[in-house]
Amino acid sequence: MLKVTRLTKTFKKTTAVDNISFTLNDGDIVGLLGPNGAGKSTTIKTIAGLLRKNTGEITIAGHKNTLLEAKKHFTYVPEVPELYDMLTVREHLQFIAYAYDVPDWKEKVEGLFARYDLLDKQEKLAKELSKGMKQKVSICSGLLPNPDLYLFDEPMIGLDPKAIRETKRIFQELSAQGKTIFISTHLLDSIENLCHRVLVMKNGRIIADGDRAALKAQLGDGSKDYTLEELFLEVTGDE
Repeated sequence: MLKVTRLTKTFKKTTAVDNISFTLNDGDIVGLLGPNGAGKSTTIKTIAGLLRKNTGEITIAGHKNTLLEAKKHFTYVPEVPELYDMLTVREHLQFIAYAYDVPDWKEKVEGLFARYDLLDKQEKLAKELSKGMKQKVSICSGLLPNPDLYLFDEPMIGLDPKAIRETKRIFQELSAQGKTIFISTHLLDSIENLCHRVLVMKNGRIIADGDRAALKAQLGDGSKDYTLEELFLEVTGDE
């Protein structure tokens, strides 16, 4: 579903992403972890086509990521919700439905609003919403088109515990349908026992790749049952 080959992205003299390669398959839930400044958001934005790569290749469902055919297959939910101040919550979802030609969108929107406790917020303007509510609308907007690949940049930030639980459930449901979910985050407890695999970035490079058992093997100590947080701190040098 997603193939990244020797991707490099620089900003002037700073290399944010340094020659990384990985592949995500149908049904994968993959976490992209790393300390602040590791290159996680840059990687996600470059895959989404919001930033131009310097070198390398990115394909989505076999198409170059910048082509319209590729864009039909994925959705991107940014870390900071980007909403239109003067549109209501419902109008945002209606706009997405029309833009992506979503069939039976009204029924799907009602279902998403019910899951994220937005039924009584439908007529509120975006500028009136809290950060957490904006995040819920942003996630709903990303889920509505029902693509094959979901790119989430810090999706849990600002969400209440119930919304976090619901988001995890949705990720698992999408995975069961063969959808691919790629989550950039530094909130390790939010994806513990959720991701099938994690990529750990540091200084623009992928320094570890695998499930928890594979990362334990990389550390060479099979005697300890590491948590994801402990594994992360080990491979990144406590950063």
